[in-house]
Amino acid sequence: MNKSGNLVSVLLSVYNSEKTIEESLNSLLNQTYKNIEILVIDDGSKDSSLEICKSYESKNKQIEVYKNENNIGLTKSLNKLLIKSRGELIARQDADDISSPERVEKQVQFLIKEKIDACTTRSRVMKTNKKRPGISFYVPNKILIKIKNPFIHGTLLIKKNVIKEIGFYDERFYYAQDYKLFMDLIRKGYKVKTINEILYSLNVENNISSENLEKQNYFAKCVRSGIAP
Repeated sequence: MNKSGNLVSVLLSVYNSEKTIEESLNSLLNQTYKNIEILVIDDGSKDSSLEICKSYESKNKQIEVYKNENNIGLTKSLNKLLIKSRGELIARQDADDISSPERVEKQVQFLIKEKIDACTTRSRVMKTNKKRPGISFYVPNKILIKIKNPFIHGTLLIKKNVIKEIGFYDERFYYAQDYKLFMDLIRKGYKVKTINEILYSLNVENNISSENLEKQNYFAKCVRSGIAP
C-alpha cells in the first residue's frame, strides 16, 4: 500500500450522473495509492448529482466539490479544476467510469520507471467486456493519432507542469478536447505511453445525439488537420 509519493489530483466533471457517481467516487476512495485529492465539479446538473457529491465531500477529506452555475462543458470545467489542483500529477476519471484499486499506483510507478510525461491504461467496456484500445494498441501512437485518438481520456495521468506548458485544455474545442490535448503532446515531443493492463472500466452507453456526434466528428477533423474549429 502506498502511503506517500507525489500528490495526485484526480479531476471529475459531473453532469446528470446520479446513477453512476457513487460507484465512480468509491473506486477512487479505494485506491491503493493514498496521496490523492479528488476534485469534483458539477456542471449544472439537473438531477441529484451535486447533492450526492456534497454528501461524499462531508465524509471524506480527500474530496472537494465545486459547482458551475450553468453548464459550460467538459473543457472549461476541467481547466477550472486544473487551476484549483495542488498535485504534481494530474489524473482524470469520468463520472460514469470505474478505476481498478491499483490504477493510480501502477500509473505513477509506470510514469517514473519509463521516464515519460503522461500515460494512460487499457480499459474494458462494462457491458461487453471488450478491451479498449483493442488491436490498435499495437500500432505506434505517432501513426494512429493521425487517424483517431488512441488514448482513453478517463485513464490519463500527466505531469502538471507538462499540461501547463501546453496551455491546459484548448477551450476552442468544446468537443474532442482530449484528442486535441493528446495531439498537442505528441506534436510537441512529449512522451506518452499506454500501460498494457486493464485498469479502468468504461461505461460507453451511447446517449450522444446525432447532432452532437456530427459536432464531435467535426472537431476531431479539426484536430487532425491542425486548424481551429
